[in-house]
Amino acid sequence: MGRGPSTTPPRRWRWLGGALLAAGGAALLADLWGRAAGWGALGPGDRRVPRVALTFDDGPGERTPELLAVLARRGARATFFVTAPAAARWPEGVRAIREAGHAVEAHGRWHLHALRLSPWREWAQVRWHPRAAEPGPHLYRPPYGGHSPLTRLLARLARRQVALWDVEGRDWTAAPAADLAAGVLAQVRPGSVVLLHDGPAVTPELLDRVLAGLRERGLTPVRLAELPPRPIGLREGLRRLRASYGR
Repeated sequence: MGRGPSTTPPRRWRWLGGALLAAGGAALLADLWGRAAGWGALGPGDRRVPRVALTFDDGPGERTPELLAVLARRGARATFFVTAPAAARWPEGVRAIREAGHAVEAHGRWHLHALRLSPWREWAQVRWHPRAAEPGPHLYRPPYGGHSPLTRLLARLARRQVALWDVEGRDWTAAPAADLAAGVLAQVRPGSVVLLHDGPAVTPELLDRVLAGLRERGLTPVRLAELPPRPIGLREGLRRLRASYGR
């Protein structure tokens, strides 16, 4: 009696399936370790010191002058993580940020998640910095906080420090400024790093409300280097994981 057709996949397909599964697992671990937990990246500062770092991603752009005006009126300092396309399109924005006494750091050559970049493109992504010719340290905040399995290695090779956050302003949503500010102020603590964006129409009003709330709480907004941020350790990383996946 003859055999029927084999239902076992050819070996090469089993190898391919295994490789794809391994790649997917590596990507998931990179997200868990790098973005969600953030272990080893720069995060919140000393929780005993009444300072908070305000940070803005994605600029500069048309909204930058409004943000600078609010910061000036409130006597606050901040850090702007700028992208290469925006910096090329708005060089006067970068100059205005620096002339106002704020810090400028890198948010990537492209605003793309690390998992969408080939290794050599991610190398270019991490290496780009608006102050590359100046003395460091040079901070890099990956777009979306996203990590590939290579992100931390490439950052180390490029002498960049990955900088994350612990409080998100969620100004990319449709919520009103008052609700967003209440959410920020409910989470913020001494040493917090607050993520806002240079672009949404709601952000200037949100910023003004947050600054008013920080003052009421006795918290001083500073540039990230003045916090200063600390590497995220085991306990803070576990807290971040619960916040990201425990809801």
